[in-house]
Amino acid sequence: MPSAGLRRITSALSDPVHAVVPPGDPTRLFVVEQGGTVRIVRNDTLLAGTFLDISDRVSTGSEQGLLSMAFHPAYVTNGYVYVSYTNTVGTSKVVRYQVSDPETANPASAVEILSVDQPYSNHNGGLITFGPDGMLYVGLGDGGSGGDPLGHGQNLGTLLGSILRIDVNAGSPYAIPADNPFVGQAGARGEIWMYGLRNPWRFSFDRSLGDVYIGDVGQNALEEIDVIMADAGGGANLGWNIMEGRSCYNAATCSTAGLTLPVAEYTHADGCSVTGGFVYRGTDVPDLEGRYLYSDYCSGWVRSFTFFGGIPVDPRQWPDLSPGPGVTSFAEDARGEVYVLTQNGVLYRIVNN
Repeated sequence: MPSAGLRRITSALSDPVHAVVPPGDPTRLFVVEQGGTVRIVRNDTLLAGTFLDISDRVSTGSEQGLLSMAFHPAYVTNGYVYVSYTNTVGTSKVVRYQVSDPETANPASAVEILSVDQPYSNHNGGLITFGPDGMLYVGLGDGGSGGDPLGHGQNLGTLLGSILRIDVNAGSPYAIPADNPFVGQAGARGEIWMYGLRNPWRFSFDRSLGDVYIGDVGQNALEEIDVIMADAGGGANLGWNIMEGRSCYNAATCSTAGLTLPVAEYTHADGCSVTGGFVYRGTDVPDLEGRYLYSDYCSGWVRSFTFFGGIPVDPRQWPDLSPGPGVTSFAEDARGEVYVLTQNGVLYRIVNN
C-alpha cells in the first residue's frame, strides 16, 4: 500500500498562504502570512519575530493580503526578496526588498517592480516565482467579480487574467524578455506569457523537467489543472471565459480552436477552489516520486496524478495526506520535500509513514 502521511511542524502561524526557501538553503522555510508578515521556520522550529512586516501597507479584505514571496536566484549575493500583495486600496503590487541580515528584510529598502489596478477585491492571483530560466513569473486573476464581466481573460491588452514573465535583472524596474510570445504584437502587453486564466492562485515549475502546473480557480462548476510543457514555450490561451474547465462557459456550444484545455478538472460536488501544488521530487516518500500533488480549499483532500505522454495517468486520492478544509498552499524545500499549509495556522510536511 502507498505510504505517505503528514507531520505537523507548527500550528502557531497566522493565516499562512505561502512558503518558500532561499536557493540551496537546507534548514529554513519562510512562511508568508496573509496579514502582511513573513515568519521563519528553522530546523522545524518557528522562530520568534518576523523576517518582514509590511502589515501597514497591506489590505486583507476578501482575497487580498500579502500573497507570496520569491527569493532572487542570486539571493546569496544580492539579498533580494520579492513580495506580491494588495495595498491598502486593493492594487496588486510586486515589490523588491533587501535583507539587512540573514533573518531580517529591511522594510525601508522597498523598490516597486509592478503595480496593477484591480477593479474588484477578488481574483488577485498573487503568486510570484522565479522560473528555471531566471525570469520572474507573476500570476494575476481576471480582476474579480464573477464571470469576468470586463472580459480580461481574453484581452491581451491587459495584464489581468494572465501569467506574466519579466526580467528583473534588466531595465528599470524590469525588462520584457525579447522571446515573450506577444512582444511586438499590436494591442498586446509584452509581459504576458500565457492568458485566459480566471484566478491562477498557485502554480509551480517541475524542478526536474521545467513543466509548469497551474491550479486555476473556477467559477460555479469546475476547478482545473493546466500543464504547459517546458518545450511548449509561452503563448497558451487557457480558455477563460470561453471555457470553464473543459466545458463551454454560459453557452451550449463554443469554439475551442486555439485553446489549451486543462489536463484535469473536478466539479463543485468535490470542492470549491483548487489549490495547486508541486510535482514531488524529494527522496523521503518514494511512493510520490513524479506525482503532481494538489488540493481543494473547502474539501481539504489531497489528490495526485503523473503527467505522462501529454495526459494525466494513475490519479489517486491520499486520505493520510488530507489536513481537512482550509488548504491554502503547498511548499517545496531545497531537497524537494513538500509541505502543506492551512488557513488555521498549521504547517505540515509530507513524510513517509
